[in-house]
Amino acid sequence: MTETLQGKRIAILAADGVERVELEKPREALEQAGAQTEVLSIHDGEIQARENDLDAAGTFTVDGLVADASVGDYDALLLPGGTVNPDQLRVDKDAVSFVRDFVESGKPVAAICHGPWTLIEAGVVEGRTLTSFPSIRTDLRNAGADVVDQDVVVDGNLITSRSPDDLPAFCDTISAKFASNSNQEEVMS
Repeated sequence: MTETLQGKRIAILAADGVERVELEKPREALEQAGAQTEVLSIHDGEIQARENDLDAAGTFTVDGLVADASVGDYDALLLPGGTVNPDQLRVDKDAVSFVRDFVESGKPVAAICHGPWTLIEAGVVEGRTLTSFPSIRTDLRNAGADVVDQDVVVDGNLITSRSPDDLPAFCDTISAKFASNSNQEEVMS
């Protein structure tokens, strides 16, 4: 990674059912680049992680409640997937408001796999080019997004990726974009 994240504070918004590797690997990459990460959730304590949505995969400690969080306190936002995690977030008014406000701030927001479900609920995907796990692409299209099948897509301040298979490209891209806060559109494959 050519750019550092020293001094950057990154929010990771997740709930029970988060796909472990989709939180763990990006967090590790961001912290190795010097960022401070904080897991925000809709409840305090710990959130339950999953592997392939079905198997228990330990827990993550919650650093703060999204209801108490302010977009101004963070430089970027990460939305990991798993099907249960974003399904819970998209019905929580505080989580949806936080995501909407973050996107509207112009700061970078990255979502992988099913993570874009929360972007849909926040009403921020219309006219944007995104990718996701195949099973939610129709939802994205119905919300007005242009959906492509690429490992990583950057459209302004939104960065999306398809699945854990794309984590190497996703981690490299978010580290670079979170460092530069670039708002240039790119489609990477």
